[in-house]
Amino acid sequence: MSYICRMIMEKEFIRVRVVSVGFVVLALAIFKPFGLAVWQWEAYAHLLAVGVLGFGVCLLTEAILTYIVGKPRSAEPGIEYIIRRNLWFQLINTPLVSLMICLYRDRVLSNRMESNHLSWSNFLETLAIIAFCSFAIGLYWRFKFRSRYLAAELEETRLLNEQLSRSQTTSIPSQPPSAVTLTGNTSETVTLRIPDLLYIEAVGNYVKVFQLRDGQVQSDLLRATMKQMEEALHGYPSIVRCHRAFLVNLGQVEQIISHSGSTQLLIRHGHESLPVSRSNMSKVKDAIKQGQDDARIDSAEHEQART
Repeated sequence: MSYICRMIMEKEFIRVRVVSVGFVVLALAIFKPFGLAVWQWEAYAHLLAVGVLGFGVCLLTEAILTYIVGKPRSAEPGIEYIIRRNLWFQLINTPLVSLMICLYRDRVLSNRMESNHLSWSNFLETLAIIAFCSFAIGLYWRFKFRSRYLAAELEETRLLNEQLSRSQTTSIPSQPPSAVTLTGNTSETVTLRIPDLLYIEAVGNYVKVFQLRDGQVQSDLLRATMKQMEEALHGYPSIVRCHRAFLVNLGQVEQIISHSGSTQLLIRHGHESLPVSRSNMSKVKDAIKQGQDDARIDSAEHEQART
């Protein structure tokens, strides 16, 4: 599966770069800067050569971005990462392409145009033209990538909501939930039932424990760290860290909401929305999937016990 994903990304990368280089070559063919008009039909051969060299520069830029800048090509971090990475690509690629075209002007096109010899003025002129083309094609890919990946995120969120709903509605408890006592750095404690826990929030040197009591949302302040709370609730798969400041009970999540590249968990009863950080998104997904699998197993065992 990973090999297939890599192959798809390679094809996508080649397609994007070919389209981008083609756009620049088309713009040069229309406006014919650098004295290309004097070459008549031969100008198109020069443009083809510039396109091939430009694609080579794109490959060089990709290597610099991946291995030197440290921004590998990946869709997993989300749309914002892809947009930032493309911006980095443009910042590196634009001056490199401009330099390549200036060298081509100096070595090849200066035969008929003396003004094409390498100089700072020619480099700045070329840089301005390529920067404009890069800006235009960047706007196009930004819109295209954002639309595509936001649609993918919405579809993924819909599937996660379905899995979450199944894990909550088909789970059959084998015994009544027992009480859990949370302790901190002082003698104070908080006792609760896991199904009644909504979420835990970090507040400075304290944590705020939100739970249901007699159908009402109440909170208790405990001097402790989130790490201590994680360790205390480690044995409960439905309790997961969704953000550096929040532990959430997925059994009390009403809906997963995705908006503009960010994900939030809508909590029942209090209708609070908890943020999900990208670094913890995989934990939330794994916990939902595990909850769905456990619910399916519990349901099958329950049906078997009845028969």
